[in-house]
Amino acid sequence: MRLILLGPAGAGKGTQARLLSERVGVPHISTGEILRHEIEERTELGLRAKALIDDGNLVSDEVVNAIVHQRLTLSDAEKGFILDGYPRTHSQAEDFEAIKKERHFTLTAVIDLEVDEAEIIRRLSGRRVCSGCGATFHLTSIPPLMPGRCDFCGSPLLHRDDDTPEAIRRRLQIYRLNTQPLIDYYRRRRKLITVDARHGVERTFEAICLKLGLDEESPEEVP
Repeated sequence: MRLILLGPAGAGKGTQARLLSERVGVPHISTGEILRHEIEERTELGLRAKALIDDGNLVSDEVVNAIVHQRLTLSDAEKGFILDGYPRTHSQAEDFEAIKKERHFTLTAVIDLEVDEAEIIRRLSGRRVCSGCGATFHLTSIPPLMPGRCDFCGSPLLHRDDDTPEAIRRRLQIYRLNTQPLIDYYRRRRKLITVDARHGVERTFEAICLKLGLDEESPEEVP
């Protein structure tokens, strides 16, 4: 199984990717996590990415493509993967096609998690992130045991500046601008699966499994 998960921030891509990874036994590959690791380890790619970020720029497609290409060469990705956070643009999708040809694999499906703007704002504006270990909580759906404190390390919880309603709306506008061409791109290739992700983690996961043709008895079975 080789999957791409699309959806705006707050749609639940990371959660669904982790559940699918456990379900079918292929790695969840988050480009954001890889990028942070590369920067922390001060690798060549990490240093290139850090220089761009420090100058106030987005990480270039060239660097992101190189990170994905490098990750897909690892042995655990030979039998499949779930990509979370890539591709984000039409240009990255074209580069991914080149990676596919070079690595001689086919894409199973692209899952587009659809959530309306009001629900995205509700989810993200209530999100709190641990300043110590990075664990994520939500004021209503996943509240911490002690208000304002992380359940795992006890550090203060932060409300990120980009999780205010105004900032979220701006991010959604940018997402739609960049991602609509990507959705059209995969729809033309008959790879797009649209899933209503408004109704919580379990129902969304059930809908994804249904559309992929998975069942409890045959975790490896895919169309």
